[in-house]
Amino acid sequence: MSETLLAVESLDVHYGAIHALRGVSFEARAGEIVTLIGSNGAGKSTLLRAISGLVRPSAGRVLLRGSDSTRAAPEAIVALGCSHVPEGRRIFANLTVRENLQMGAWPRRIPEDEGLERVLGLFPRLRERLGQAGGTLSGGEQQMLAIGRALMAAPAVLLLDEPSLGLAPLLVRQIFEIVHEINAQGTTVVLVEQNAHQALRLAHRAYVLETGALALSGEAAELARDPRVRRAYLGDAGGE
Repeated sequence: MSETLLAVESLDVHYGAIHALRGVSFEARAGEIVTLIGSNGAGKSTLLRAISGLVRPSAGRVLLRGSDSTRAAPEAIVALGCSHVPEGRRIFANLTVRENLQMGAWPRRIPEDEGLERVLGLFPRLRERLGQAGGTLSGGEQQMLAIGRALMAAPAVLLLDEPSLGLAPLLVRQIFEIVHEINAQGTTVVLVEQNAHQALRLAHRAYVLETGALALSGEAAELARDPRVRRAYLGDAGGE
């Protein structure tokens, strides 16, 4: 069995009186794409934010490459080898494409030039726009930039939150092809995605979150055939 790079154990997160995550456990192994699916408000984004240090769990723990990162600062988590591409891209609109990418390279896990060439190989369109302000890019280009910025730190684990959100179908297909290529190059991917069809087709394993708790887990292909998943997330009213 492949090495477990990320392990979440009995994680709870509260936002005031709201119990957003309830005893969630999952793992991502070296070389995998793991997808988290569920309805809006199920806790998927909160789970990624807890892993990357943006919210503090109230119980449980996160192990990243064998180290307990539950209460580590976000920058320490990046240095441990985990990068997060948040929903909504969150690029630096006033910085150039090159400057945005350089901001992602600060841990220097690999030489900056090497990281830059990897990113531009995955996203050739960004090479043409290195001197352009990030805020002037199209939505698809901004998503490419957000993913590229995260890759500049050479993460072992990449957290992707809704990478296809708001994109045209052609760009959605392109983004998923790039995610597949990133994984083929050796990066473990944890994917939150409303497009359950595409996510389950791409992933090796999957977890279903419902109202902050883990409802189902298994091989992605098996869950894609599960009548409960088909009814709730794949638009199959008959569940067959």
